[in-house]
Amino acid sequence: MSNDDHYSSNPLIHEDRRLGLSSSAWVRSFRVEDMKPLIICRGPIRKEAMDVFDEMGIAGYGILLSEKDSITYGNALAPELRKLTDPSRVHRVPDYTGATKEERRRRIEQIIRIAKDDGYDSIFAGYGFMAEDEEMVGSMERAGLRFIGPCSKTVHRAGLKDEAKRTALAVNVSTTPGIDNGTALTLLARYPDVAALKALVAREGLEVAIDLDDGGISLEDKADAVLAASYARGIDLYSIEELAEQLRLGAIRLLEQSPRSRFRLKAIGGGGGKGQRIMEAPTAHEGSERERIEKAAAVVPGLVREILSEVKATGVGDNKNILIELNIETTRHLEIQVVGNGEWCITMGGRDCSLQMHEQKLLEISVIHEELERAVAEARAAGRAKEARILEREIDTLRKMEEEAARFGKAVGLDSVSTFECIVDRDRHYFMEMNTRIQVEHRVTELCYGLRFTNPADAGDSFVVQSLVELMVLLARHGECLPQPTRFVRNGASVEVRMNATNQALQPHAGGVVTKWSSALEGEIRDDQGISMHNPDTDAFMRYRLAGAYDSNIALLLTVGGDRLETYRRMAEVLRHSVLRGDDLQTNLDFHYGLVHWFIGHGIQARPTTRFVVPYVTAVGLLREQARQVDVGHAFGRIRHGHVAAAGDDEGLSRATANALDRKRSLLTRPIERLFERPHVMAGWLSRHRKHFDVRDGKVTWLENPMKVLADTYDFLNMQFRETAAPASIIWRHDDDVLQAALAFYGALEDRLKTTSHQEIVAVLSGREAPAGLTDAEFVAARSAHAGYRLGTELLDLLPYIADRTGFFELEVSADLSIEIPARLAEKTLQDEMAKVLVPPPAARSDELLAPSGGMFYPREAPGMEPFVGAGDHFEKGDPLYIIEVMKMFNKVYAPFSGTIDEVLVETDGVIIGKGQTIFRVTPDERIEIETQEELARRRRVYTDRFLATLKG
Repeated sequence: MSNDDHYSSNPLIHEDRRLGLSSSAWVRSFRVEDMKPLIICRGPIRKEAMDVFDEMGIAGYGILLSEKDSITYGNALAPELRKLTDPSRVHRVPDYTGATKEERRRRIEQIIRIAKDDGYDSIFAGYGFMAEDEEMVGSMERAGLRFIGPCSKTVHRAGLKDEAKRTALAVNVSTTPGIDNGTALTLLARYPDVAALKALVAREGLEVAIDLDDGGISLEDKADAVLAASYARGIDLYSIEELAEQLRLGAIRLLEQSPRSRFRLKAIGGGGGKGQRIMEAPTAHEGSERERIEKAAAVVPGLVREILSEVKATGVGDNKNILIELNIETTRHLEIQVVGNGEWCITMGGRDCSLQMHEQKLLEISVIHEELERAVAEARAAGRAKEARILEREIDTLRKMEEEAARFGKAVGLDSVSTFECIVDRDRHYFMEMNTRIQVEHRVTELCYGLRFTNPADAGDSFVVQSLVELMVLLARHGECLPQPTRFVRNGASVEVRMNATNQALQPHAGGVVTKWSSALEGEIRDDQGISMHNPDTDAFMRYRLAGAYDSNIALLLTVGGDRLETYRRMAEVLRHSVLRGDDLQTNLDFHYGLVHWFIGHGIQARPTTRFVVPYVTAVGLLREQARQVDVGHAFGRIRHGHVAAAGDDEGLSRATANALDRKRSLLTRPIERLFERPHVMAGWLSRHRKHFDVRDGKVTWLENPMKVLADTYDFLNMQFRETAAPASIIWRHDDDVLQAALAFYGALEDRLKTTSHQEIVAVLSGREAPAGLTDAEFVAARSAHAGYRLGTELLDLLPYIADRTGFFELEVSADLSIEIPARLAEKTLQDEMAKVLVPPPAARSDELLAPSGGMFYPREAPGMEPFVGAGDHFEKGDPLYIIEVMKMFNKVYAPFSGTIDEVLVETDGVIIGKGQTIFRVTPDERIEIETQEELARRRRVYTDRFLATLKG
């Protein structure tokens, strides 16, 4: 435990958090060393909890392992076992949650039995779904186990989305318009008054917690009380079909009020992107207004079945309530960290989690008052008055959200750590939900703020908590005795990227093996569940198979800084040096490197919405599509031929020109080819250098010295020369000699001419007379050297040329800090096409359809329904064929062309399939033409020649 506000410059150094060693009797009264918690979660949070428990002096903890990790994908092993080698503290279960309600209950009983039999006195559930399962938390409490997290009463009041929304309305918290009582409406459709409800209660023998004759309670609340009693009994009072119909009718009412809006359906027990679907606006359909509304609402029953199946709430007695909420299209996703002990409740600033895809967060950045105030002052000093006004409104929105979060937390009796989540539309915000658990991105908050607990009887007696996991333990053990703390700033900003097992289109890619991971840099915070731990005897990296049974996350990488820009730059350095390789391993490392540079280049105060990532990835796909058309070697050859031809009949000049270009061939072509192979990195390069060139009518003008840009490119790609590095990963020595000579020449020239402006230097060297600072002989020599170093650098024009051709820079930050998304990038058809460009489907014959990824195969939309297609069925392009569940996500696979199913090769629910596996034999409606290698090469040369023609223009 730290006794001051100092934060180590190396965040990887663990702190001693043992309160029992303090010289203060008051501090020692909060010791926790005698606790014996059982950790029942997985991933980075499990390893973090193990580390924090060690630092707190809690030595008797144990961990729970799911067999799914090793059964679904063979040879997977929890890397935490490399640290916890005592087998008596490692316990195994089939999985963490169970697939059905009955399985979940058996799992809870099994966990309680393990805890009791092995002497554990408390449970830590991290940020898995079980962490906010009211039944589990209540069962733990009844069994006499201390739950390290919010109590069951808080989970009930805040964890269920419908209950939370009603509480929010009661305490004046802004909520999203919609329907939160679909199940109550369904029950009342069958039992429409108090008499009917009372008859139902008597017939089913239900124990209702309220007086149904109380005139002060609304009929809908009475229906909710009856439903709660039915869930306790484990019986159903309505069918899924009845619920779906009531929600369809409710959707019609909402669409009549807002006929141009989309609405979101959300399961009350969902989270982390699961259990949510968006219903299109009537404007997406044809016909009269009434017909369009009916068509928009017609999809609701199907979406209801999908959602309930996804959150595994289709069993008898399950609470199947689904909310319908207005979908705020320009929404940002901000959340407030809330902590309390049941009496007091405080907030710890916010996090912007808008950068997400498929409802899964990808990058999170801190939002705190101190950093925003610093940004306002900087904008005003730079004359950016509009930006300053936007940031001031952001401060006001953050203040309101924190006030509401504290008020809501107090209302639900929050006695641990939770997150108050909001959607923000410019300067309006709406409460979305409270997650009654620690969040994946909790470190973003704890790296910005710490908490100081002060002895009420002695202001000089205090201790500091800088870990939210540590805080959860203290609240679980001593919550009622902990005084309300004060927060203090540790760092001005922090950012987290989620390293996931996804391909270049950000689609989950399970089952790869990590064979190498570079060591963490100083200042890099890496939560990787122990994957990076080396063999303690040989120091060799230990291979690790990524088991995709649960989610795609591999690790969480964080950096801190004095402000947001410094934090982003540090993250860029971390990602630049990160080397993550393996067998069949695909990650979003390149995506994050490009994205971080996009914000550095365009404005780190930009306010992206949750709609940003897909258009951004689509823009990257367009870059990739154009880059695939270019033959870099052919381009260099044509450039070489042109320069040699320009030397005319002067044989000496021709030979010197050819030799100079030949020496620079690999210097110029290797980094460009590397960027073309890595389109996300190319997007980052373009963002980094966007101020160094200008493109007009396809013609590129460099505003920075191309040789400096080339040197920076090698640095950007982490290919700078290093004596001990493998030649394939660095600039070659002879190329580096040429590059360093050029940099030295231009450095000396800048000193002599007293300018660093590339344009001024070019203008001077294009003149007829020697400038001040150079003799006539030096001027002639400088012109000759400049001409030599410039030879062939027009090959770099390829990069700005492609950006211009694809309109990459049309994705721009506006003066009000919003991001302009060109309409074409929001088109679903183009988005799907570019996803295939980034990740081409497996090579297949025209008579078969292959799985685009590995995962769990489902031939139908929900249990009990007919398969999407069967043998003999005709399908149209775009029709759904089957579902793949991979890493928590259910992905529908659609037909890439029209045809007929000849044979179904996989048809059983829940079968594990591999990428490229044949699913159907088919007969396509039309013959599919496949481009030959010769045709591809010819097309690339034509495109390349078109680019070269712009140079001559």
